[in-house]
Amino acid sequence: MPRRDWLWSPRRIVAVFAAVALVPAAALGWLSWHLLKQDRALESQRLRERLEYAADRAGASLGRRLAETEERLAELATVPDTQVAGRAAELGNRLTADALIAVLRSDAVESYPAARLLYYPFLPASKDPAATVFTHGEVLEFQQKNHAKAIAAFRELSLSPDRSVRAGALLRLARNLHKAGDMQAALAVYEDLSRMRSAFVGGLPAELLARRARCLLLEELKDFANLRREAAALYHDLDGGRWRLSRASYRFYAQEARLRLDSDPQAQAAIAVREQEGLALATGVESAWDQWQAIRRGEGHPAGRKSVLAFDRVVLVAWRSGPERMAVLVGGPRFLEQAWLPALVPLLESSTVQVTLTDADGRPVVGQASGAARLHALRSPADTGLPWTLHAASVDPAAGLAELAARRRLLMAGLAMMAVVVLAGSYFTARAVTRELRLARLQSDFVSAVSHDFLTPLTSMRQLADTFVRGRMAGEEQRQQYYEILARQTERLYRLVQGLLDFGRMEAGAHEYRFELLDAAALVRDVVAEFQQEVAARDFRLELTAPDSEVIVRGDSEALRRALWNLLDNAVKYSPHCRTVGVEVTGEGQGLSVRVRDRGLGISPEEQKEIFKKFVRGASSKAAGVKGTGLGLAMVKHIVDAHGGALRLESAPGQGSTFSILLPVS
Repeated sequence: MPRRDWLWSPRRIVAVFAAVALVPAAALGWLSWHLLKQDRALESQRLRERLEYAADRAGASLGRRLAETEERLAELATVPDTQVAGRAAELGNRLTADALIAVLRSDAVESYPAARLLYYPFLPASKDPAATVFTHGEVLEFQQKNHAKAIAAFRELSLSPDRSVRAGALLRLARNLHKAGDMQAALAVYEDLSRMRSAFVGGLPAELLARRARCLLLEELKDFANLRREAAALYHDLDGGRWRLSRASYRFYAQEARLRLDSDPQAQAAIAVREQEGLALATGVESAWDQWQAIRRGEGHPAGRKSVLAFDRVVLVAWRSGPERMAVLVGGPRFLEQAWLPALVPLLESSTVQVTLTDADGRPVVGQASGAARLHALRSPADTGLPWTLHAASVDPAAGLAELAARRRLLMAGLAMMAVVVLAGSYFTARAVTRELRLARLQSDFVSAVSHDFLTPLTSMRQLADTFVRGRMAGEEQRQQYYEILARQTERLYRLVQGLLDFGRMEAGAHEYRFELLDAAALVRDVVAEFQQEVAARDFRLELTAPDSEVIVRGDSEALRRALWNLLDNAVKYSPHCRTVGVEVTGEGQGLSVRVRDRGLGISPEEQKEIFKKFVRGASSKAAGVKGTGLGLAMVKHIVDAHGGALRLESAPGQGSTFSILLPVS
């Protein structure tokens, strides 16, 4: 193949087009990938800078809030004693939940609000009556087991004007009534004792001891309704810091009361969380008391701040001490979240930045610890002066990269559109080239077939003409026979040429049909008779089934003849073994059906959709060496469509074919 022809062959054109289109697309994709990579790095750097800036501002803001609080604590530690209670109460009432102000002295601890401190690290010694006051009654109770006389002895003491003696006597009186079996009387005495709110027995509030004893008696009496009410009221007062208790006393009595509560698991969980918050605050005060004792010994620092881990919570302890007292702020996680962190939101300038505080061991004080996968900025206690490590983390890094994502989507959309254009262009180009190649092959086959069809009659005519010129006829009879052969070949050649011309006019839409009323049955009989003479020499036989009555249609006689002739010619050409062709004329609905049936090669289902197109011939006909132009069926379809009819095909390979012309009846 010449080099120019090789370059411009259809397949090479498709390959060159694909190469020219794909190379720039690949280059653009590579550049876009690098651009996106650089853009992502730049945006990540910007996000990190924003986080660093947010961490600095958050640390400075928290430092200012803590410094302001410590200034108030310093004032509280140095003001005159007459102003301490008022200022401490005012400062404590400003605090949200999960925080308190404590004032520590050498012999006392005060909490503001008092209800938030569940137990105290220091309790002053209580003034109990001398043990000899109750000796007589206790000898009767424990040694002689004479509960009646013990009851009388303690009842007499319960009338004492000394509150501490009266409280101790009532407690022992109720105990002996219980031992004597008089439960209701014991309950009544405990009720009287519970009203002595300022009395103490053995260093514990008499009211607490009485109410706890009532719970035990109600449980023994199986009076569960009153037991639950009594236990709930007792726990409520314990949880509200009603009494000044030590850590051990509070834990003991609170656990007993909580076990007797009748609440669902969810309520129990809420109670446990609230109690842990209170215990954590009390632990913070306890830590501050230790610091105060160290200061009094000259060992501690008079001002400071620290984190204390208590009951899985990290609480803030900040203190300032004076000559006579130390003022302390104890705040838990909820206090920080509600009082201090909301002030950071306007400073962060972004809803996607979250501040988290952790202690020295990495435990979260507020919020969730930032994971390694998230972008975050870190500030240590040495950087901020805070008792925590501060993390400014990006909650949603994807939100911070929204602008990059938009650019990436736009770029990807452009690349996708280019890819679609390239693929679509390649597809349609390949399809067009394939169709052109297929059409070129069909036209080549057509030229070859037409040449062969022309060559056959021309060869016969040439031989006959040569015979006439040389005068080689044996007689008049042979001359007449040659004339007839010459006429048939001439008619055949004329029919071929006329068919090609008519098909060309049909394709161009210039063919004029002469419509008239026709007897379709008679027309079919004439065409079958004429065609029978044509193929009689080849031993073909046509079997016609047609009605004797007229079947009137409106059509072009010559065109319908040509259509039927083409179907008969195809039936003969493609039936090399079976020499019988059937023709049947029947009524079908409101129309007429002309069927031409053969028992020849048949047509595959895949080819049946293409067989009525010009130049198309079946694969079986090519394999069998049957010559043809591929225009016959296309011409038949043109004619039938022009008459408002339909052309149907029923065929199977090796079983023959049946072509049906359906025409409307006038």
